[in-house]
Amino acid sequence: MTQPDIDAGAELDPVHPMKCPATARRAGGLTTAEVAERVARGEVNDVPVRSSRSTAEIVRGNVFTRFNAIIGVLWAIMLVVAPIQDSLFGFVIIANTGIGIIQEMRAKKTLDGLAVIGEAKPTVRRDGQAVEVSTSEIVLGDVIELGPGDKIVVDGEAVEAEGLEVDESLLTGEADPVLKKPGDKMMSGAFVVAGGGAFTATKVGREAYAAQLAEEASRFTLVHSELRSGISTILKYVTWMMIPTALGLVISQLVVKDNNFKDSIARTVGGIVPMIPEGLVLLTSVAFAIGVIRLGRKQCLVQELPAIEGLARVDVVCLDKTGTLTEGGMDVTELRPLNGSDEAYVRKVLGALGESDPRPNASLQAIIDAYPDSEVWRCTESLPFSSARKYSGAAFSEGDGENSTWLLGAPDVLLETGDPALAEIDALNEQGLRVLLLARASRDLDDPAVASDAKATALVVLEQRLRPDAADTLRYFDEQNVKAKVISGDNAVSVGAVAGKLGLHGAADTVDARRLPTDQGEMADVLDSNSVFGRVTPQQKRDMVAALQSRGHTVAMTGDGVNDVLALKDADIGVSMGSGSEATRAVAQIVLLNNSFATLPSVVAEGRRVIGNITRVATLFLTKTVYSVLLAVLVVCFQVEYPFLPRHLTLLSTFTIGIPAFFLALAPNKERAKPHFVRRVMRYAIPSGVIAAVATFVMYMIARAYYTGPGDLDAETSVTTLTLFLVSMWVLAIIARPYTWWRIALVVAMGVAFLLVLAVPWLQNFFALKLVGAVMPWTAVGIAVLASALLELVWRRVTLRYPD
Repeated sequence: MTQPDIDAGAELDPVHPMKCPATARRAGGLTTAEVAERVARGEVNDVPVRSSRSTAEIVRGNVFTRFNAIIGVLWAIMLVVAPIQDSLFGFVIIANTGIGIIQEMRAKKTLDGLAVIGEAKPTVRRDGQAVEVSTSEIVLGDVIELGPGDKIVVDGEAVEAEGLEVDESLLTGEADPVLKKPGDKMMSGAFVVAGGGAFTATKVGREAYAAQLAEEASRFTLVHSELRSGISTILKYVTWMMIPTALGLVISQLVVKDNNFKDSIARTVGGIVPMIPEGLVLLTSVAFAIGVIRLGRKQCLVQELPAIEGLARVDVVCLDKTGTLTEGGMDVTELRPLNGSDEAYVRKVLGALGESDPRPNASLQAIIDAYPDSEVWRCTESLPFSSARKYSGAAFSEGDGENSTWLLGAPDVLLETGDPALAEIDALNEQGLRVLLLARASRDLDDPAVASDAKATALVVLEQRLRPDAADTLRYFDEQNVKAKVISGDNAVSVGAVAGKLGLHGAADTVDARRLPTDQGEMADVLDSNSVFGRVTPQQKRDMVAALQSRGHTVAMTGDGVNDVLALKDADIGVSMGSGSEATRAVAQIVLLNNSFATLPSVVAEGRRVIGNITRVATLFLTKTVYSVLLAVLVVCFQVEYPFLPRHLTLLSTFTIGIPAFFLALAPNKERAKPHFVRRVMRYAIPSGVIAAVATFVMYMIARAYYTGPGDLDAETSVTTLTLFLVSMWVLAIIARPYTWWRIALVVAMGVAFLLVLAVPWLQNFFALKLVGAVMPWTAVGIAVLASALLELVWRRVTLRYPD
């Protein structure tokens, strides 16, 4: 028998009583020698349960990219035909790729360490003893014990099934639990919702297909997020833009202008390289990886990397009360006998009920602590708790010839409407107390109507321990415009009282979920206008998540009980407590190993930092891509030499994009994540790139008309580089807002660094930058000022027109 976890269902469920654990027949397990033989034969569950990519995958993912291949070819060409200064972009790519590998390896180490801490250990029978082992240590033929909330980790066949109900919805899509009997197949990936038993492993390792699916589903991943899919979309379009533009540039520089071959090659490569936003993917990976490391230090296991991003986009968080707002432990504060019952006898009954359950939850553990079993009552049959029933039961032989059957569960489910005791119970619930009803049944446990004639015997009053950090966390969500919805299977009045103590808005207007409409639209209306819901069934939790999503909400669901699994699975982001059932940890994207609800704001903040900062740096990178493509098109159309060598654009990219983007990508950022990443980036990057390209090309054409004679191209390149640098710096200055001391220092430092290149003779020679005369340099400054003013105007107009 399993004590009711009142965060559960309400509709009646088929009754499946079982023998009590003390009287049940136990299947034998393997001996140490038999285990050793199977290990030697390779009959072991060797499927690696990884939370991160392998080292080889990390190296391959960072090195063998489309753009690295393009840049690698261009770099090899430049090493042959041009000075080393024009090959600096290749060394920058090597450095960037190395940084990406190192950061992701650090994230992998953090994730793998946390995964070991959070890994559930199945109980197997070996040498006649029940021992906990790692999932990877299970061998063929092991007898594995099961209880409520346990995940089935390998395929097998049931050998004991005492009221054993298994939810296979994650595999089959069928939501109704399946009653298992000895001989029935057990599928890895399913989980136990009621009862207990054991099964023999018949397929382990890679032979268990369902286990492979579960492994694939739980792997660390860098895909399936709006951010990364958006960047992939951008890169796809960049590639298509780049190919014809690069071909036109090659033909223009090599054929039409008939320049020196090596110089033409250098200027052609100089036009192609800046089209590639090579650092964008790198910085996204680095930002995510550092986010994982930061959260890992707070004992937060991110099982799927985009969950960091997803939680930052959440605007509704559904909270399960027990284990989330309250701590797992409880205390019995009062025992109230009903209908003239003898208190001493009631204590004996409660003690026997506690003794009958081998896996007590928090409620029953509090009863066991308060009323230890001192009588030799023999449990003859027990009824496991079901999320839909909301009660459990047991039958006893009391040792003096008397037999009795007892039920323990939710009072408003076991009592008839209008029972006088309900008023007393409501008064207790209003104080935030949990109340269980002990009732004596007159029917057998296998009777579907066993609860209908039960006689109320006593009320067990339990006090729940509020999490000390829950109020602050709810306040944080309120400040961040994230709506909190408390969704609990407990009594609605009690849930409202707990939420009220924590200062949740709307706690006084608690909704009893038994009166919720079944229509999704009507349910969504009720959910939008209320915050606290009690007596919610597991299926209703799932329906409520779907109703909120139907209104365009991004929904996070927290929980720790097996009754939360379906809702966790369907929510946009599932968050499980580390002490929760193995099933909830398996389907959740984020596991709070320290069981602290207060960690959630850190995850939200980390996601916002990643998304907000990547949006900033993406605008920088794509502005460069736009102006590079447009400059190449203008050069081809006007049939002139490309104004830059690779060294010039490497210098510009380093000071206006590379170094600043690295710092900006890792900076604090509390802006709420907004949708439509690609649209939001491009609406700024395209006009910025166009203005920068036009200003630069105008300056180039003016300089071509002004400078004549030997060295004219070098002079033209220098003032054109100055123009593009100044305009790019203004783009950086806009993106760095709102200003802080370090952001101002960053922008100023980049400007000073460029001035040093212009002022120091050997740097002038190295980068082939020397301003000639005063007219053209000041003209470049004037054009850059006009372009910057236009940039300000365009950015403000775009912001006003698209405020989101």
